[in-house]
This record gives sequence, structure tokens and C-alpha cells, in this order.
Amino acid sequence: MNTYLESLAQLFGRAPRKPRKDELSPAAQKMYFYKKGEKVTKAQLIALHDEHHKNSKNKWRKRRWLTLIGVNLLFVLSFSLDIQLLEGALTASRFAGFHMADLNSALQVMLAHKTVLINLLIGVVTVFIMWIILGGRTFCSWVCPYHLVAEWAETLHLWLAKRGWAKNYTFHRGVRAVFYVIFALLAIVTGYTVYELISPTGILSRAIIYGPTMALVWVALLLLFEIFLSRRAWCRYICPIGITYGIVGVLSPLRVTYDMTDCKHEGDCRAVCLVPHVLDLTIKNRSIDVEVGLGADCTRCGLCVDACPTSSLNFEFKGLTHKPEKAVEERPLMPESHSSSKESAIDEAALISKKEKAKEENV
Repeated sequence: MNTYLESLAQLFGRAPRKPRKDELSPAAQKMYFYKKGEKVTKAQLIALHDEHHKNSKNKWRKRRWLTLIGVNLLFVLSFSLDIQLLEGALTASRFAGFHMADLNSALQVMLAHKTVLINLLIGVVTVFIMWIILGGRTFCSWVCPYHLVAEWAETLHLWLAKRGWAKNYTFHRGVRAVFYVIFALLAIVTGYTVYELISPTGILSRAIIYGPTMALVWVALLLLFEIFLSRRAWCRYICPIGITYGIVGVLSPLRVTYDMTDCKHEGDCRAVCLVPHVLDLTIKNRSIDVEVGLGADCTRCGLCVDACPTSSLNFEFKGLTHKPEKAVEERPLMPESHSSSKESAIDEAALISKKEKAKEENV
């Protein structure tokens, strides 16, 4: 299985598939063989969940909210105080003299005007390099102002849904790819950046910096639709920005990685995720290796990292993150669920995985 092509296919709407047995690494097969005999009761999972929830500090969510608010306030301060540190808005800006252009907005402009402007190209290259390092869709969860208000609206949606006062209609994720093509064709045919007229990201960014306009009515209608009818509908099914940045981030060194060793496959991570299909590999027999990075559609928001009760999900910067090997007795095992056979299986799986990685590096 080519993980990069699979990741891109899922970005454009294809459902994740269960890997064949011959696609699983020897280390993964060994670990799953052990897990077949692991008995974890519902009561144990509830206890594990409750214990983690009680001690959870949601550190990644707090960091992300502070970063997102800080970036958008920097635009406001620069404009209000006329210090010219960060000029423009998220769609196109200049930071300390460096031109920066939102990749999706720049694509729309190029398609509409059928030409490539030098300043626009400079801005695109700058932003492209930045987001290929930082993770592509990291833009969505760490910078986009609509993501933040939609996340708050999602909390209200879930509260209402529990009481039967809101519905959650779902659509095929491939609809987003269809909209991506439609917005591109509209730009080519009309000569206007049609998407920018309705983009809640651009509307909110300009409203925060320069003051509110009637366009905020459109944003309010989107939020009402998400609150009462479809959870996170814009980001999941319509917004082309996610696809653009997802493509950029497919080879990013910054990613969330999954380690199946201690995972109890309880699904807490998928319950909180904006794009839960990227976490299908946490379902038993779905991960092709003991340790795997999440796909291109992952926004690196960190909600799954905060939610995971066994620390099986973590941020990693490939080549820089130092991960000390955990001793078997230090791993958070379930009560009355471990034995010498587990230790043997884990050690052997880890050894196989190390040998495979060493072979790949030598090649």
C-alpha cells in the first residue's frame, strides 16, 4: 500500500480501506496476534476513559486557541497602531516586508486572471515552504478564524444533539472535491475569484481587522446550519482550502503519529476529530505498522492527542523528535491484562520494527 497515494485519495473523499494481511508489516502482524488474546472489558475502558478525562488538561487545544487568537490579533494591532509589521489579511499579507499569499486564494487569482504576478508568486513560494514544514492543514486549525468559531459552535451542536434539539446530517466527503472543481471552473469562466466572496475565512479575517460588514450574515447562517443540521459541514464538505493545504502537507515532516502498542481501540480519538477518517487506523487490524503517521487530511489540531487515554497519539517532527524507548513495565497497561506473553510479543514486535526501519535507512 502506497501510504502517500492512499492519503491523497482519502483527502479527495475516498473511504479508508482495511489493509490486506500481506500489507501489514511483520511487526504489526505480531502485535495484532497478541491483541487477539487481550481481553479488555467495557468496565475497564470506562474506567480508563474516566481516569484520563479527570486528569486531562487539554494542553494542545489551549496552545492552539492561543496561537490562533494571537495570529489574528497581530493583524489587528499592526493595522490599528500602523506599525506595518503584518499588513493585509489572511488571504494576502506582508510580514516584515515578506509577501505572503494564501495558497487557495492565490490559485483562484491565477485561474481568474490567467496570469502569474511576480509578487503573488513570491508570496505563494513563501507560504508554500512555511506550510510544507508546518503541516499543510495546520493552517486550518491553528490560523483560520472560522475554524475557531465553528469549533465553539460544534460544542453547542453536541449539547443540543444530546437533547434531541439538533440533527447531524452527513454527506459523502467526496462532495468537497466536487466543490473544489466547481470553484476553480467558476474562476476560469467568470474571471472573478468567486469563492473569495463566500469564504468565511476571508470574511472573518477582514471583519476582525477592518470592522464588520454585511457579509457576516452569511457566516452566521453557516454557523446556524452547523449547529442545528450538520456538524462542521463547511470544513468537512465544502471548503476547498482544506484540500489545497492537505496536498501541500502530504510530505510534511510535522505530523501526528499513532503507536498501536498500548492502544485499547476504544475510539475516544475518533469521537473528537473533525476528520475522523484519518484515525481509522486506530481501529483494530487497520494500521499497516506498529507506528504510522496520520494522513494528509489531518489538521494537526491535537484534539486526538489530548483525548487519547493511553498516549498512543503524539506529535512528531520527522528527524528531530527524540522518542526514548519505553520499558515494558512503564507502559500504561490495563489492570489484570498483562502477562509474560505480552512482554515477549511487544519486545519482539519492537525489534522487528527497528530492523525494518534500519533496512529502509540503509537503502
